[in-house]
Amino acid sequence: MRAGKRRELRDTLWSQPQHQPPAPTAEDLAASNEFQAHLDIALAELPEKLRLVLLLAAMEGHTIDEIAGMLGISAGTVKSRTFYARRQLAEKLRCHANIIETR
Repeated sequence: MRAGKRRELRDTLWSQPQHQPPAPTAEDLAASNEFQAHLDIALAELPEKLRLVLLLAAMEGHTIDEIAGMLGISAGTVKSRTFYARRQLAEKLRCHANIIETR
């Protein structure tokens, strides 16, 4: 019951206008669109086997075991490919993120 009361209070507070996040500015939208373009390019540059597990996990929300079954590989291979895909993607996006932050 206490958790329900806290949840109700939280939902009530967040529904009030003063607790809503501010609307994005034109600069925020431009930076977001620019970053999305860099993300699309970086994803396209990943090797297909890495890109596939990353998209299945991150975008479509499949579990490691589901991805392993779909691709016919072990769960350990899915985990390692996901790790390497995220690391390569982060490296490709690091310089773009720094440029956008400095604006």
